[in-house]
Amino acid sequence: MTKPDNDRVVIFDTTLRDGEQSPGATMTHDEKLEIAGLLDEMGVDIIEAGFPIASEGDFRAVSEIAKVAQNAVICGLARANLKDIDRCWEAVKHARQPRIHTFIGTSPLHRAIPDLTRDEMAERIHETVTHARNLCDNVQWSPMDATRTEWDYLCRVVEIAIKAGASTINIPDTVGYTAPVESADLIKRLIDTVPGADDVVFATHCHNDLGMATANSLAAVAGGARQIECTINGLGERAGNTALEEVVMALKVRNDIMPWHTGIDTTKIMNISRRVSTVSGFVVQPNKAIVGKNAFAHESGIHQDGMLKNAETFEIMRPEDVGISGTSLPLGKHSGRAALRAKLKDLGIEVGDNQLKDIFVRFKDLADRKKEVYDDDILALVSVTGETSNHLELINLKVICGTGPAEAVLEMEVGGEEKSATCQGDGPVDATFKAVREIWPNDAKLQLYQVNAVTEGTDAQATVSVRLEEAGKIATGQSADTDTVVASARAYIHALNRLMVRQSRGGSDIPEVSYKDLT
Repeated sequence: MTKPDNDRVVIFDTTLRDGEQSPGATMTHDEKLEIAGLLDEMGVDIIEAGFPIASEGDFRAVSEIAKVAQNAVICGLARANLKDIDRCWEAVKHARQPRIHTFIGTSPLHRAIPDLTRDEMAERIHETVTHARNLCDNVQWSPMDATRTEWDYLCRVVEIAIKAGASTINIPDTVGYTAPVESADLIKRLIDTVPGADDVVFATHCHNDLGMATANSLAAVAGGARQIECTINGLGERAGNTALEEVVMALKVRNDIMPWHTGIDTTKIMNISRRVSTVSGFVVQPNKAIVGKNAFAHESGIHQDGMLKNAETFEIMRPEDVGISGTSLPLGKHSGRAALRAKLKDLGIEVGDNQLKDIFVRFKDLADRKKEVYDDDILALVSVTGETSNHLELINLKVICGTGPAEAVLEMEVGGEEKSATCQGDGPVDATFKAVREIWPNDAKLQLYQVNAVTEGTDAQATVSVRLEEAGKIATGQSADTDTVVASARAYIHALNRLMVRQSRGGSDIPEVSYKDLT
């Protein structure tokens, strides 16, 4: 791999290797191939696809990824021994652009594990990097725990690896010990001190034990590193790694002080973040930078008012830039009149100033008693005459579900006449909703389906909220029951009843609030 231009930062993603090492985050063969495909499509420069010697499954996954990758360099990890390196080469050799990444722990603590002297370790580094270079012309070498390795010895082994043929020298902060000022200084000093450093790419691999992984990675780039090792959602050992989405968006947003760029298509970030979260089983914390569900949500009245006037007042990047459809303005006790009026418009309701004042007083009282205020709560506060009807009513519902398709047997009353339908679907709720549409055909689009347990235990009562849109009219329905499917059916029917009322009234056709509407 050629050395990147001085203003280009190479993204090395190790979600499938270091990320998968998180306890409980093991992915299946098909899941690893799927994530690799998404990474390749997003523009990741190097994909570390796994640790081929670790297991037969990992070897097969790396081999398969190497064969199908279209754009990225495919890299495998190998310890500093010939057997590991040979196995790694067997896995990556079919790639359009293969790379061998070999490493050894160089700090005093890590040297003590194999009980090697400085000279013995130096000899092993020379032997193994040379062997890797004879197999592959793209070799990366890492001194594990570099930030706790003696300065003179670190310079010595880096020089040995360069002379042996490594084209990328990765400097890992293996235990998340360093600080940004040290990270930048270490890279700069190595480039200034080690012979041959100008001819290779320096990389940084930072862990997040002290919460500074992203800051340390960006500081290393300021010091001269041109490759950042990272993972989707910061997944990785212990507290995780530098998060790909954080460094990429930081470079994009703050190019005034960090004039570097990557080839990442940032609009694909949210999609791959959600997929990695699903297959790894690691839920992204709500307040996680860039990809947390609250990253583009504003509840404070001051913030909501500012957002409605100009989104740039409280958002330094656009949601669309990371693949999110728009900003969210959830209503709660901190929300103000502007957000409430916007929500009412979103629900298709226009109110005058005096009516808004009255609704706002009741809204604040409700928000003090509830953590979340739903659309149905707002509609109840408005108390529009004739807002609901009983044209459609649930009589009986029986659902059969298991490993195969679910089946719903539904009986409803439509305008006083009993009707029934039996439908199959992808799960009990899908089958039930199809049965409702069989009895009462409609073109309403399901915009929201939300379940909240209001009590604990296996007999918990579930509150289901459904939001429908048809021909510009929006209606929500809500129901609670100890049976989630029954609650879902009633909420769906409730929303259809309300939608019929609004269509008959010919109410305002007000579209969903999008990001563009908020600017």
